Amino acid sequence: MAIPQRKFREIVFQIFYSQDIGGRSSGEDYPVILDQLTTSKKIIMQAHEKAEAALEHKVMIDDWIQESSNDYEFDRISSVELNTLRLGIYEMLFCDDIPPKVAISEAIRLCRKFGSKEGSNFVNAILDKIYFSKSEKQQIS
Repeated sequence: MAIPQRKFREIVFQIFYSQDIGGRSSGEDYPVILDQLTTSKKIIMQAHEKAEAALEHKVMIDDWIQESSNDYEFDRISSVELNTLRLGIYEMLFCDDIPPKVAISEAIRLCRKFGSKEGSNFVNAILDKIYFSKSEKQQIS
């Protein structure tokens, strides 16, 4: 059973969030996610694979977030915004099958759904800054 990409992205986000907030390790959240969402264990496993792939770049992604949020301390970024940024940056820069503008748009949507409008404006600003920064560097190369 295939699910829409939006729902799959929400599951990946919830995995990020549960690991960040709850300190859960990979796989511990299977029962919770299966209980809360109507999806299969196979989909949860695929979402975990994507989350793990993204988390391999966590240090680099967090550095980009810190560099791009000049007026806001990294430690003060809410968990919803931070994990939305992590997923958005991962999709924007490391997932060739997802156009960067789609990754940005979906990150903003996620932040509005799970966070706030103000948070989504912050996420939009950071992702735009990173997108244009990386685009300029690629054009120079």
